[in-house]
Amino acid sequence: MAEARLAAVGGLVRELLREEAPARIAALTEELFQAAGSICKEDGSAAEVEPRPAGPVPPSSPPEERGVQAAALAQVEEDAVSLWNWAVTKHMGSVVNDEQRAKLRFVACRLVCLCEGSDPPEGTIRRQILMSMKTGKGWIDIGKADLADGFLEIAMNSIEKLYAKLLKGSNGEADTHVHKADVEKNLFKVLSYQAESAVAQGDFQKAVMSVQRCKDMLIKLPKETCYLSILCYNFGVETYEWKRYEQSSFWLSQSYDIGKMDVKYSVGKEMQAKMLRLLATAYFEWDCNLYLDKALKAISLANQEDLHPAGFYLKVKILLKSGASDEDISSAVSEFLHHEMSLDFCLNTAKLLLEHGREPVGFDFLKSISERFESSPDHGKITLLHIEFLLQNKRELLAKQKVEEIIIGHYTGKQLLPEALNRLHIILWDRAAKHYEAKTYSEALHWYNYSVSFYTPGQIDQNLAKLQRNMASCYLHLRQIDKAKEAVREAERCDPNSIFTKFSVYKIAVMEKDTDKAVEAVIEMGKLAEKPSQHEDKLRVDENTGTNLLSLAAQIALENEQQVVAIKALEYLSEHLQDCRQLFAALKCLVRLTLSKVMAENEEKRDEDINSMLTYLTLAHKRLAESFTEEKFTGDMRILEAHWFRKVAWNLAVQFRGCPEKMRDFFLLSFKLSQFCPSDKAVLIAQKTCLLMAAAVDLEMGRQQETPSEQMELLTQALQHLQTCKEIWKVLKLTGDFAKDPTDTLLLLYEFEARSKLNDPTLHDLMESVWEQPQIEVKTLEIIASLAMESPARYPVLCKKALKSALNLHRKQTVIDAVKFSKCLHSLINLSLPTGLTDLDACVLQEVWDYFEDALNVVSSTDAYPEMEILWLMTRAWNTGIFQYTVGKYKEAEQWCGLGMRFLNHLGSLKKSYEGHMIGLYSEVLDKLDRAKGFLPNEEE
Repeated sequence: MAEARLAAVGGLVRELLREEAPARIAALTEELFQAAGSICKEDGSAAEVEPRPAGPVPPSSPPEERGVQAAALAQVEEDAVSLWNWAVTKHMGSVVNDEQRAKLRFVACRLVCLCEGSDPPEGTIRRQILMSMKTGKGWIDIGKADLADGFLEIAMNSIEKLYAKLLKGSNGEADTHVHKADVEKNLFKVLSYQAESAVAQGDFQKAVMSVQRCKDMLIKLPKETCYLSILCYNFGVETYEWKRYEQSSFWLSQSYDIGKMDVKYSVGKEMQAKMLRLLATAYFEWDCNLYLDKALKAISLANQEDLHPAGFYLKVKILLKSGASDEDISSAVSEFLHHEMSLDFCLNTAKLLLEHGREPVGFDFLKSISERFESSPDHGKITLLHIEFLLQNKRELLAKQKVEEIIIGHYTGKQLLPEALNRLHIILWDRAAKHYEAKTYSEALHWYNYSVSFYTPGQIDQNLAKLQRNMASCYLHLRQIDKAKEAVREAERCDPNSIFTKFSVYKIAVMEKDTDKAVEAVIEMGKLAEKPSQHEDKLRVDENTGTNLLSLAAQIALENEQQVVAIKALEYLSEHLQDCRQLFAALKCLVRLTLSKVMAENEEKRDEDINSMLTYLTLAHKRLAESFTEEKFTGDMRILEAHWFRKVAWNLAVQFRGCPEKMRDFFLLSFKLSQFCPSDKAVLIAQKTCLLMAAAVDLEMGRQQETPSEQMELLTQALQHLQTCKEIWKVLKLTGDFAKDPTDTLLLLYEFEARSKLNDPTLHDLMESVWEQPQIEVKTLEIIASLAMESPARYPVLCKKALKSALNLHRKQTVIDAVKFSKCLHSLINLSLPTGLTDLDACVLQEVWDYFEDALNVVSSTDAYPEMEILWLMTRAWNTGIFQYTVGKYKEAEQWCGLGMRFLNHLGSLKKSYEGHMIGLYSEVLDKLDRAKGFLPNEEE
């Protein structure tokens, strides 16, 4: 099994050696690493794999098998060496990275170990030592020290094996010394690598033991002194960074001691001083009070080894931390002046002193370095530091004197360098800002004026524009409007396209109650907020600046009771706000402000503001839909906002019911906003009502619309609202008893009207379900009948069927409502017997005759039948008879005229007006009928 696995690994090695593609190289490297690791896990270790014998192969194996095994192992060994060399070459060519090289070394080293015999030759052992050491070191270098230990142990064992082999073949003591020296170099390296691995793994004791053995070997290997000293220094740096100060101080002490062991091979005084400075720092940060003496001793030694500014600085730092007297610190500082130190270093030291409250020493030192660097171009830095610490110590008057000295120098040929001048401006502005925050605006102006002093008249500068704007703000607080205007004019001259400048203009306009100018400034700010300024170097406008300023503008307008200006600012603000909570707050404010404005306006001026509120609510809906992607805006927040805006939209719809189109739009917005709320009963009822109202308005507007295309659009919209409403109504009916709710009837009537006027082919299917309803109301049927004939709809068959059904329901009532019955019958007769038609089918006349008979029965049974309806029935019956008479149908004429005479008998006060005329005509009809009968032939007997 082992041979098969080795052969497979060998195949992967050979494939890798031929490969050029980086991705494939990386994949094969990982595959080889896993395969080599699995061989070791399955077989235990290299020692457990059957080694290649050094002498004759035992006779238990056939000669052919022994030959095959030897050849296979030789091939594996050759592949391993080739892989090693390939990895070195490719790493140099940057084809493989450090980790891949470490993995390939791991594979090569493992394979070589597996091929090693029980008594390998000297060359093989030396190669094994080299490969194991480099493999272990490779793992350490990539931060996987735990993988290095095994290879370093193999290297150590191989060194012992090599030493034993060399001693075995030596002749005398001289040879023994030569052989011992031969292996000690490798032993030193392995021990140092083991120390590195131990430090990396936090095994301090093991690292100390390994370094001590290396240290003991320096007598014989003096050239390694520098290497070991730097190694210990690196250990000190690492443990210092890990804040293991005790270990760090040990390693740094060791580094320093080792460095002194052999001057010839020492690291040099500079490096020794560097070690000591870090050692002093370790003591300082470990516990300055406990290790103060050690820290001072270390830094003193460092300064003796090599004079360096860092050494002096650290010494002062340690003394300050320890609470040394001003005299001791002054003595230490005075050493600075005896050596060449840079100005920046001296300034840092002075700053250190002043930050620790050592003002006498600090200011004396500043005075000394001021004299020393008087001719330096950077001399201004000293004065600036002096000013900063005077201000920090609330010695403002002295600081002002120093600033005024600089201003005088600026105009007498002693200008500060640009960098120092910029720093001075920052100091001046910072002091002015503090006074502004403290509301001591006059003092703020004093410091801003110092800054202005350094600008030449007519100079155009972004910072000068900001300076003038800041001054304008101070003047406004002091109610010095004219000076504020002058400052803003200067700002406009320097930076006319700045949103900050426009904001300053805006503030003055609001203060002067100049509404038009304030609105104009807000509009300019809104435009600038859309595309932030790109030319401001130090005052770059970020994405929030525009919204922040517009928000502040709205606040200022509200504080000054300027609603129109506030509305304009909030409108632009709502267009640019990204934060949902801020946006909804702005929209709420806009709705309230605009609504209060609308209530105070004439109706003629309301339209624009109503449209504005529609826009605000539409934006609220849009942002609620988008808010699902915003993490900070939670679901509960979304629901609360949606409820607020849907209720507002509802109330506005009710409030503007005098304007149907607007009412519809608000109801639809309320519905859309409610879709972001949980679908509880209250919300479902609101949604249903909104859609019903929207559909009702669309139908009403459709009735009034003369253009067919626009009418069709309105009817189609209504139908869409009704379809959605029907779905909601289905869900709502599951939540309780809605027996008295008229929604089903309204949905039916609205849908019937829309479909009938759209000439929808599904209308008859809709009505089939209506005829099957057992509890449909008379009123509903009468409305359906009316709608069926309302232009552009024309469905006489449906109309007649609805009226018949209504009439049947009237008949079924215990006490017939004569008035309602009369109206229904009137409509049915009108539909069945159109006025002016004489050539009627006998069936139609019979059907209509039945209606008249129904009417007569009701009239005979009650006195409540409207007299005008009786008169109308009488007139229609009589006229029908007369029409029949004119076409020679005397029998039919007699019947219908007789029917009219029967209704005449039921007339009240109107009977006398018609009786004489009708009797005369009726007699004429009967006479005509008798004569007509005389011409008829006698019937055969």
